[in-house]
Amino acid sequence: MPLNPKIEQVLEMIAKAKRPAYHELTPQQARASYEKSAPILEIASAPMFSVEDLALPTRDGATIRARLYYPVEPGWAEPAAALVYFHGGGFTVGSVDTHDALCRMFARDAQCVVLSVDYRLAPEHKFPTAVNDAFDALTWLSANAALYGVDQARIAIGGDSAGGTLATVCAVLARDAGIPLALQLLIYPGATGHQQTDSHTRLSDGFLLSGDTIQWFFGQYVRDADDRHDWRFAPLDGTRGAPAFAGLAPAWIATAEYDPLSDEGAAYADKLRAAGNVVTLQRYAGMIHEFFKMGGFVPEVAEAHADAAMALRAAFGID
Repeated sequence: MPLNPKIEQVLEMIAKAKRPAYHELTPQQARASYEKSAPILEIASAPMFSVEDLALPTRDGATIRARLYYPVEPGWAEPAAALVYFHGGGFTVGSVDTHDALCRMFARDAQCVVLSVDYRLAPEHKFPTAVNDAFDALTWLSANAALYGVDQARIAIGGDSAGGTLATVCAVLARDAGIPLALQLLIYPGATGHQQTDSHTRLSDGFLLSGDTIQWFFGQYVRDADDRHDWRFAPLDGTRGAPAFAGLAPAWIATAEYDPLSDEGAAYADKLRAAGNVVTLQRYAGMIHEFFKMGGFVPEVAEAHADAAMALRAAFGID
């Protein structure tokens, strides 16, 4: 179907603003630009019972920031379900601040605690630092669930774009580590190493996320060309160290019709199904990459938010 009319307006506004594309900026400039623009089209921030900023330990002795959202007062007698969330941004931009409103929505509508993770960014921290940080955060919450009023048996992982890639990898690592997961919530995840799908060809320019920007993001992140073959960078087609993909947590995957990443998201859903996993694939017509963060301007985004929250509640056993 055609572009959603409001999405079309968004693209027109971006074109009129004539701001430099991310790939025309330094990583530091790109981060500042994203931090400034991220809230513009967002939904209103949902009130929480409490929001706590944490410093989580990592395997290399560093600490990373994370933000813990409680929609209601925590109860240790009846611990809550939790979502560990990884923000998007091509492994180069984005933060817990840029995804604050989205995480508040998940906490409120899915009736769960949310741990939003500020994994370290490229190019200062190359692959696989983001992967390691993401899994270290999940491991930390699983180990400390009781201390934070979280039900260790009802933890989900999720993320959008590059954060979706991290969530896919964490699902495999969690299986191998014996960490039970209720769901992997993957919002237009990146999954391939070389961007050769039909949607990358058709939609590489004019739909917010360009082919040039994708390659620039990945150029910041990978150490060398061989990293593109690592399954932790490319869970769909990476061959280096590739594990089996059977026995994973159920997946809910959202793709957007006008997103260069749409074909790889659908192909990853097929890969998971072929390995015997339970998968729900939702393709949102007329939408573009990043549309989950445009709910303050595009009314139809509310449907996608409701679908994601419903998937989480169903996985958590919440009516």
